[in-house]
Amino acid sequence: MLNRLRSVETALQKSLAPCQARLAVLGFVLLGLLFEALRRLGDLKLYVVETIAIWLAAGAIYLVALYFFEASDDSSSAFWLILLGALLFRLTLFPLAPTLSDDIYRYRWEGRVQQAGFNPYTMRPDDKRLAHLRDADWRAIPGRNIPTIYPPLSELLWRFGYRFLPGPVAFKLPSLLADLLVVGMLAGWVRFSGGRNFTLAIYAWNPLVIFEFAASGHHDALAFAAVFAASLLIIRGRGTLSTLALAAGTLVKAFPIVLFPLWLRRAKWPSSRWGWLNVLAALVLAAACSWPYWTAWPQLLQSLGQYGSGWRDNNPSLYALLEQFSGFPDLAVGAGIGVVAGLSIWVAARRMDSIRAAYVLFAAILMLSPNANPWYFTWLVPFLAFFPNPAWLLLTVLQSLSYHVLIAYQASGAYHFQPFYLWLTYAPFYAVLLAFFIWPPPPPVNLGSAWQRAAFR
Repeated sequence: MLNRLRSVETALQKSLAPCQARLAVLGFVLLGLLFEALRRLGDLKLYVVETIAIWLAAGAIYLVALYFFEASDDSSSAFWLILLGALLFRLTLFPLAPTLSDDIYRYRWEGRVQQAGFNPYTMRPDDKRLAHLRDADWRAIPGRNIPTIYPPLSELLWRFGYRFLPGPVAFKLPSLLADLLVVGMLAGWVRFSGGRNFTLAIYAWNPLVIFEFAASGHHDALAFAAVFAASLLIIRGRGTLSTLALAAGTLVKAFPIVLFPLWLRRAKWPSSRWGWLNVLAALVLAAACSWPYWTAWPQLLQSLGQYGSGWRDNNPSLYALLEQFSGFPDLAVGAGIGVVAGLSIWVAARRMDSIRAAYVLFAAILMLSPNANPWYFTWLVPFLAFFPNPAWLLLTVLQSLSYHVLIAYQASGAYHFQPFYLWLTYAPFYAVLLAFFIWPPPPPVNLGSAWQRAAFR
């Protein structure tokens, strides 16, 4: 039976081989119509069910389009259509006010507070001394009882951004530009290194990526754009610049820090003077970004503890199982940290190539984190372009179900992820993951010898 299915698939692929441009036009039109339908909804939190339905439809078209792109012969017309679609889809959603997520309002508040001369690491948004800074969007700010826990480079960017982009929609622009930068880097790799259009489409047309940055403006794009740039710089032998890019990503959002053992290993630290130069460059950048806030470090540690104890069970997968079986949330958190730290050391010991390492480590974080908000899964998408695992691609689509939490939240104020929807999100993912483990697909996209030979110089 399996052989018969494979023969049917082979015949289908042969028939699709010369049709990529027409397939790209069809995908372009269908996705464009769905994103326009989202834009017309306006305030998406008032239409959560409709938003999820449209998002799932876009995800289904996206997955089918990827299959057809992989099965067909590449064409230059399809390449440009994929790029044009990536731009137009994002511009369609960019005018939307952020409604499904309120993080952008916290970003703006951080910039506003700094413009007024206050330190966001020491003052909570609900501090009475900041009452005169409150505007119409103040009540949309999340975590008003906790000072900021964001890394310092994010704070500097928001301070600068608020001066020129004070509105909630305009404040999304840096995230959109970082997102488009990743599209551009992938397009350059495809164009000049013999990659496939399929690789570009995995990121450029991913509905989760498009929505979370163009519509919601999450700043995660800045972090993984820096990580992706760091990986590309390795190919050029730019070790110090690569380390600086990785440090910048970590100073925007902390998750890329798990890659530092690999970077140090590749730099032959501590035996190499270049290794010490890379470490010094990263420390200087961290010190420069942190200097304006250095007096607040004791408060930051307290805020991190408060956040860690109060913000858990947000869309988790393996963490939820660890917590259930152990009965101790702290034990589940500690186990997850231990596994990720062990993987980080193992990846460094093997001197794994940077793209594969990011794929492995970011996937482990997402599986074991007590907080796995849907936009966190965008971290993995640029690296799925080179390791296109069907289970993870499916999960990026199913993350739209996570927004079911807003239905009850608007009705009762309870922000709680329902077990039924968690199973609906993660059960298909783990089923497909297991299936492809038992019946492995063909080898992943060839990264090329440059990826494999890359070393710090």
